[in-house]
Amino acid sequence: MSVVEHVREMAAAGLHSNVRLLSGLLLTMSGNNPELFSPSQKYQLLVYHADSLFHDKEYRNAVSKYTMALQQKKALSKTSKVRPSTGNAASTPQSQCLPSEIEVKYKMAECYTMLKQDKDAIAILDGIPSRQRTPKINMMLANLYKKAGQERSSVTSYKEVLRQCPLALDAILGLLSLSVKGAEVASMTINIIQSIPNLDWLSVWIKAYAFVHTGDNTRAINTICSLEKKSLLRDNVDLLGSLADLYFRAGDNKNSILKFEQAQMLDPYLIKGMDVYGYLLAREGRLEDVENLGCRLFNISDQHAEPWVVSGFYSKRYSRALYLGAKAIQLNSNSVQALLLKGAALRNMGRVQEAIIHFREAIRLAPCRLDCYEGLIECYLASNSIREAMVMANNVYKTLGANAQTLTLLATVCLEDPVTQEKAKTLLDKALTQRPDYIKAVVKKAELLSREQKYEDGIALLRNALANQSDCVLHRILGDFLVAVNEYQEAMDQYSIALSLDPNDQKSLEGLQKMEKEESPTDATQEEDVDDMEGSGEEGDLEGSDSEAAQWADQEQWFGMQ
Repeated sequence: MSVVEHVREMAAAGLHSNVRLLSGLLLTMSGNNPELFSPSQKYQLLVYHADSLFHDKEYRNAVSKYTMALQQKKALSKTSKVRPSTGNAASTPQSQCLPSEIEVKYKMAECYTMLKQDKDAIAILDGIPSRQRTPKINMMLANLYKKAGQERSSVTSYKEVLRQCPLALDAILGLLSLSVKGAEVASMTINIIQSIPNLDWLSVWIKAYAFVHTGDNTRAINTICSLEKKSLLRDNVDLLGSLADLYFRAGDNKNSILKFEQAQMLDPYLIKGMDVYGYLLAREGRLEDVENLGCRLFNISDQHAEPWVVSGFYSKRYSRALYLGAKAIQLNSNSVQALLLKGAALRNMGRVQEAIIHFREAIRLAPCRLDCYEGLIECYLASNSIREAMVMANNVYKTLGANAQTLTLLATVCLEDPVTQEKAKTLLDKALTQRPDYIKAVVKKAELLSREQKYEDGIALLRNALANQSDCVLHRILGDFLVAVNEYQEAMDQYSIALSLDPNDQKSLEGLQKMEKEESPTDATQEEDVDDMEGSGEEGDLEGSDSEAAQWADQEQWFGMQ
């Protein structure tokens, strides 16, 4: 057995550090004495050495060695006869045991993707003749084309994957995300469904995700629920995760959290979708649960975007959240939640134009997610670009359809312009007719009624919304309305309920303290007299400390929970 064969065996056994050391020494020997190894042996050594560098995540160095290997292979193919090796017992025939040139190019493309050099990755894979492309090469090309916006080429590559592997479900999702009709995709799998038992669910699965990618959340939920209820697919973590995400998109946060919790119980090491779950927990003011979730995810893996995003949700500083969002994007540039986190941090730091870039990228990646559009519209409103906000809100309304969420979003923009107040009222009434329990619509309608000083109508609206749900913001606003009609005791009760739901809600705390102070003015006057008599200045420092603490408490909800 030659020394190169020993290197090959160690590579096959996964002894990468050993391969790196030995192949490095052998390549140096070959450089000092070109006659020591045959061209085919040198090609093998270069490939195995590059593979070991790839395993050590030294991608740039690996690309260099892979390039040298391909050059060596090109020279090798020109020679019809392999020179005998003087340093080994026997020479290996050129056609025997040589690493695949196609595999080498695939590894180079992997290196380029890790280095964020997608154009180079596409170029190296494009150089492989179509007939020689394996399914994994076509899959990588499809994903790269999609990322680069070359949709037609991406569709062609995904279809080629399905032609070779008709059960490649991620390729099916790729086609659906590029607006290929569900019926067309299903036709590519019909033969495999008919030939293999217990695959009848696949056509329904394709139908469900076709609804997902067209933004038809209601039909998608119903279809996935029908799948999930089937005995063979009951308690599937991926289906539960998809349901949770769909409920989130539909604005049904309660059911979304429920499905995420079910999925988490089935798979304690689940990472996918946990960034959305953390966001929902934070919106409910469950910051301790968010922190625990972040710690648990870091214990599972710190090489995914999700734990970094979740940590951003309980960050008290915008700059810290900005860093965490940037780190998450570095790990996964397709993380929508990371882009939204970073965009929100930039917006709150006054860097609106940079925030707009991030929200636009989120929209590109998830055109059916309303929260991406909400972030962009908030940026427009923050910079007083009401016209741009109105155009975007109208586009969302037309694209995603007239549902409670899009109606409320359009109404939110209309509320910013005195001329369109009546239109806002009409839109909110339509939204509440569709979904009387939709919290954002209730909040905006209450805001409109407050402007018109129609407090009794507002109280009736809020009581109706709270009949079947309990929400911190709704209880707090009800408290504000009750104060306006001099119902102080019940207002205090509502503020107390709000604080029990979210102890960090600063506005509810301020409302409650104001009520308590007005209820006992004599005690308040006595306290002021004592402060005047002491006049030590220490109380002033203490008040400053409380004010700072209040700021931190308020910032714990900075990312849009209100």
